[in-house]
Amino acid sequence: MNIALNSPQQTEMFGAALGRALPEQCIIFLHGDLGAGKTSLVRGVMRGAGFNGAVKSPTYTLVEEYQLQQRLIFHFDLYRLKDPEELEWIGIDDYFQQTAQCFIEWPEMGEGELPPADLEITLTMPSEGRNLAITEVSEKLKDQLNIQWQGRVLRL
Repeated sequence: MNIALNSPQQTEMFGAALGRALPEQCIIFLHGDLGAGKTSLVRGVMRGAGFNGAVKSPTYTLVEEYQLQQRLIFHFDLYRLKDPEELEWIGIDDYFQQTAQCFIEWPEMGEGELPPADLEITLTMPSEGRNLAITEVSEKLKDQLNIQWQGRVLRL
């Protein structure tokens, strides 16, 4: 499924719609070049859940944790990871044991140490705007993920 997004604001709006559709425990892999909108998408999820603080890419910290009223969100950025085994040092398995939504930017950098994703999203930047492609959906989400977007329901 491909969705054209015309601006960073529209990327955040789609993130808010996605966040409302996701279960409270899931793993989302975010693929895309630098500046493609991965963090904007997570920011939208956060804004849609009522978070008003800063949402920044955890490029240097590897993970940012957000405890909201109704949910726990972990936002990972593995761009600077030198070896996937570094994830063991931060106790990566402990994050996935919790009831939380886990968004992982640059998941290919953690290959072999990450569990399978429930949802994989690729963001690209064609000549204008952005393109969001949902490339993988787990059996767990296949029949229950319905995203309300621009007056219609996207069923995956």
